[in-house]
Amino acid sequence: MSKETPDHHDVELAFRAYELRREPVMRDSRNAMNREFWPKTYAEVVAILKPEHPLNAAWRQTTTYWEMVYGAVKHGAVHREYFMESNGEGMFLFARVAPHLEQFRKDYSPYAFQNAEWVSKNTENGKRLFAMFAERVRKTLEAK
Repeated sequence: MSKETPDHHDVELAFRAYELRREPVMRDSRNAMNREFWPKTYAEVVAILKPEHPLNAAWRQTTTYWEMVYGAVKHGAVHREYFMESNGEGMFLFARVAPHLEQFRKDYSPYAFQNAEWVSKNTENGKRLFAMFAERVRKTLEAK
């Protein structure tokens, strides 16, 4: 059940999520994923799962972070729309994986990206952000 309006607890959680994104390892991981992870194929998505892949640690850091953040949204621990106003970066990562999600879930984990997917379909801000980022990803991959 979602609250009607955000309160100071929602604000505290939003600031805490922001604060955690600024942690040095997390910041490096986010930068690496945002800069270097542009998979065109399913094989490029799953290549990152290999421990020797240069982006493997960044993948694990960012995907688990955003799943935890979006889990708080999904389960109503925070006001959904308010929180998604300032926590859309995970939608950018999800937009790069989403075209390959069905196969990824079959091959690796049926639960992969369940919270990001939920947010992208069940919050107005999540829908808007996912659509915007999916289009940005499409254009970037076409240009590569």
